[in-house]
Amino acid sequence: MAKQGFKIKHLPKLLKETFTLWNLNNPWRLGAVVAYYAVLSLPGFLIVVINSVGAFWGREIVQGEITQQISDAIGPDAAKSVVEIIENSRNSDKNLFATIMGIVILIFGATGVFYQLQISMNEIWSVKVDPKAGIWKVIKDRALSLGFVMVISFLLIVSFVASTALTVLSGFLSRLWEPGLVYIAQIFEFGLSTVVLGLLFVLIFRFMPDMKIKWSSVWLGGFMTSILFNLGKILLSFYFGAANPNSAYGAAGSVVLILLWVSYSCLILFFGAAFTRIYTEKYEAEIHPQDFAMKVETEEVIVEKGANNPPEEEEKK
Repeated sequence: MAKQGFKIKHLPKLLKETFTLWNLNNPWRLGAVVAYYAVLSLPGFLIVVINSVGAFWGREIVQGEITQQISDAIGPDAAKSVVEIIENSRNSDKNLFATIMGIVILIFGATGVFYQLQISMNEIWSVKVDPKAGIWKVIKDRALSLGFVMVISFLLIVSFVASTALTVLSGFLSRLWEPGLVYIAQIFEFGLSTVVLGLLFVLIFRFMPDMKIKWSSVWLGGFMTSILFNLGKILLSFYFGAANPNSAYGAAGSVVLILLWVSYSCLILFFGAAFTRIYTEKYEAEIHPQDFAMKVETEEVIVEKGANNPPEEEEKK
């Protein structure tokens, strides 16, 4: 039987079911796990991205832009710590073997956060990797994770080109209508960020879970997540500026801020993944697991009740 098409009036019910699924999968725990691996992956991830994009745009320019974005999101102290991480992670004078090993470790570290993100996505989709898949599935997933690092690098290049065009446009508009320039620039910047992030989320929702998902299933969830992510980034920047949550942690404050930012951002990402699953199951064709994956359903079984719990017979009455 053909499934009904999505209409805007279905959105409230769809969001309610999304929240139920999102909450059922304990997104706080999933976000904390990804945040932990994000900190471990940060040096390798930044080095790979800076070197990849820097080959086209200039490494120092890319590093400065990334540092500025981090500063806007979670504050200048955390951005300073990130700069120190980048500098400490760069290869100094080493022999060939050490250099090759360093590159391998950087790539392995850079892909770690996306590998853990894939595991979290699979939990939301109730899918697991078949234990018989073997080492080739792990290699494939790591290659996919490296692909996402490269996708982010490409989207950064697109973002930098668009930002340059936006700067030129701002200069032109300032001569026509200077008072409204600030608002116009903010609207353009928000729109640009929404498009770039939306494309990234679409790719994540399409390829990360071990499910055969169609392109038509991921566009709405991807761009909805992008809008929520940008709104959440604004709210988080206000929160970090007003509450200053890193002040109680001393020298570790910057790491704590990164953990908080990634963890809170993952809550939005997982909500978008839950939305994509609910939307797909309701309005798209039936989907199936990828090769070497299996759809699972878990059920809680009561093994023993505590003394204060009523017996089964009294519960039935």
